[in-house]
Amino acid sequence: MAKEEEKRYKALRKIKDELLAFKESPLYEYRIKNRYFPVVGEGSHFAKIMFVGEAPGRNEAEKGRPFCGVSGNLLNDLLLSAGIKRGDVYITNIVKDRPPENRDPTPAEKELYAPFLDRQIKIIQPKVIAALGRHAMEYIMNHFGLGGKLEPISLAHGKSFKATTSYGEVDIVALYHPAVAIYNRNQKDTLIKDFRVINKLLQ
Repeated sequence: MAKEEEKRYKALRKIKDELLAFKESPLYEYRIKNRYFPVVGEGSHFAKIMFVGEAPGRNEAEKGRPFCGVSGNLLNDLLLSAGIKRGDVYITNIVKDRPPENRDPTPAEKELYAPFLDRQIKIIQPKVIAALGRHAMEYIMNHFGLGGKLEPISLAHGKSFKATTSYGEVDIVALYHPAVAIYNRNQKDTLIKDFRVINKLLQ
């Protein structure tokens, strides 16, 4: 296990180094100008569950950590409610740099950063990939050949889909982004219920 751990650490470190020097990105100058960090991801390199968001916000870009602001606190609460330890999962985004003014990442930006996410998935080999929000859901499902099953997140949330990867079968779970509960507290109950689906898939 020690050799595999070192192998995964080095492979993920290589992704981080590449992102630090990712001048090809249209978001690179904005990052440097604001003294932001790329938000590569964090968590267990052997995580059975990988959470994928859309792109980092200001708090995340300032600290170089995913989901560390208000949305992060909500994510922590949701993990706790499902009996999942944050340290046991891996959390990342499709786009690794903050778009200006927290706008949605463009299709071109998602296409540019997506190969880094694809590599993270292959390195960590999660059993469950939980897509947080519409953008993440659309990318993950299309990437794994499930585009024909796509529907609005309002209908897809809490559902799981089987997919085949290079390392075996994986469950894709569509979830609302935790930020929806910031604007609509009633959605937190829905999120708590949906997060329990993840645990059931690992049993």
